Amino acid sequence: MAEKKYTEAVGRRKTASARVRLVGAKSTTLMVNDKDAHAYFPIPLMVDTAQSPLKAVGVAYAVTAKVKGGGHKAQAEAVRHGIARALVEIEHSYRKDLKQRGFLKRDPRAKERKKFGLKAARRAPQWSKR
Repeated sequence: MAEKKYTEAVGRRKTASARVRLVGAKSTTLMVNDKDAHAYFPIPLMVDTAQSPLKAVGVAYAVTAKVKGGGHKAQAEAVRHGIARALVEIEHSYRKDLKQRGFLKRDPRAKERKKFGLKAARRAPQWSKR
């Protein structure tokens, strides 16, 4: 049976979704939406956030990610979630360390919907006595 070329996983946070592929490599590279991560994310800290699972377990992979939805920060955290899931798929022993750091937790928080009769999700119209 042929060996797999890559390992794929999906990472999510709020409305951001990332499809992540890991390929074995000598040094870590991160491509997001066909751009280098340093060119895609406006703040270098977001690149560190996205790569943190690889640094946590001390391995190197070539990572490609297709991201959509949300803002840049949520996208970086979605990539982090996807990388962590893919690493666990490759080597199950990484799970304990990644779980302790919170990289396998999907952040489900999202904006609450606006309800009828209200100005926003919970904001009621200003009350007037007369």
